Parts: sequence; structure tokens; C-alpha cells
Amino acid sequence: MAQNCLKCLKYTMCVVNFLCFICGTAGFGFGVFMMMNSKVSSLIPSLSSLNIANMIFITGIIMTCVSFLGFLGALKENRCLLVTFSILLFILMLVELTAAFLLLLYESNIDSFLQRDLTDSLEKSRESAKGGNSTMSKGDWDIIQTMFQCCGVHNSSDWKDKVPASCCSKTQCDINQPGCYNKLKAWFEGNFLATGVAVIVLCIIEVLGMCFSVTLFCHISQSGLSYK
Repeated sequence: MAQNCLKCLKYTMCVVNFLCFICGTAGFGFGVFMMMNSKVSSLIPSLSSLNIANMIFITGIIMTCVSFLGFLGALKENRCLLVTFSILLFILMLVELTAAFLLLLYESNIDSFLQRDLTDSLEKSRESAKGGNSTMSKGDWDIIQTMFQCCGVHNSSDWKDKVPASCCSKTQCDINQPGCYNKLKAWFEGNFLATGVAVIVLCIIEVLGMCFSVTLFCHISQSGLSYK
């Protein structure tokens, strides 16, 4: 009976890690696609290298590598790979919890930093338009302003005499349209609960993964197999 349960545990780990491997590969590919086609990175110049596309790309790579270790370790009953898998899951969980704690601790600093960076990027967009290098119809700010139906950082006056077409509807321009800073802030606050639940669920999955791998590791050790 115990042997059957351990076999079930082994193949459950294989299936779950294989699914995670597929998801990681998909994330990796989607990240590459976004890096080649998305332009939203320059909205926050100070963190241009940590835009959404790069984060998805990096997450996909990490997920693919870790899940591959877990799949191979469970399938081959390799204690070395199982230990490595458990340690990596533990490190990832610590990083996620630390990041969540820092975001809560420095929420006000992040808020002022985001507002300052958005203002700087809008200034650069307006200056480039004055220089005749206008790409506003397909620029970063057009994507955000169209998506969130906002204009400028605080309002349309931020653009001065260079209000882009994305601030206007098909018939008229609304100078009282709300700023993108408040819209983005409201969007993040509205999704804060969902993000927190996602982090908690991810941590639970990682804890279960560590428990499963440690249980399988102990079974292999007790079976008298040589260390692999």
C-alpha cells in the first residue's frame, strides 16, 4: 500500500512539473514576443530593463529550469536533483515573500517614484515630438492612454500644446479626462487582492512541492539505493 502511494506521489510530481515546464516554456516564448513587439518599457525609464516583457521572460526561464529538475528528479528517483529542486523552491519562496514585504513597506516611496518617472517619460515624449521625431500614434503613452482612457500624468495640461490623438475620442478631445497616474494607481489597488491571493497560492504550491520531493527523497534513502 505504501509502495503504491509513493508511486502515485512520484508520477504526480512528474505530471505537475511537466505542466509547469510547458507553462514556463509558453511564458518564455510570450516574453520574447513582447520584447520584440511591446514599447511600454520606456514609460518608467529608471526601470526600463525590468519591464513586463523582461519579467515574463525571466520568470519563464526560471519556471522551465526548476520544473525540469523536479520532473527529472522524480522520474529517475535521483536524490541529488530532488534536493536541488527543494532548495530552489525554498529560495524562490523566500524571494517572493521578501519582495511582497518590501512592496508593502516602501509603498509610499514606490508611489512617488512612479509619479516622478511617469512625468519624466512624458517630458521626453513631448520633447521628441517638438523635434519632429513624433511617433505618438504608436508610442508608449498612446497605448496606456487608449487602454485606460486617460490623458497625461495628472491631466491633459501635462502635454501643453502637444496633446496626442490618443487623448481624444473620434469626435472630440476631452480636456477634463483624468490623468494616467490616478488610473494606473486605481488599477493596481483594484488588483491588489488578486495579486496577494496569487502569491499565497504560489507559496502553497511551492511548499507542497518541497514536501513531495523531501518525502520521495526519504523513500529513496530508506530503500537502500546508492546516492545518485
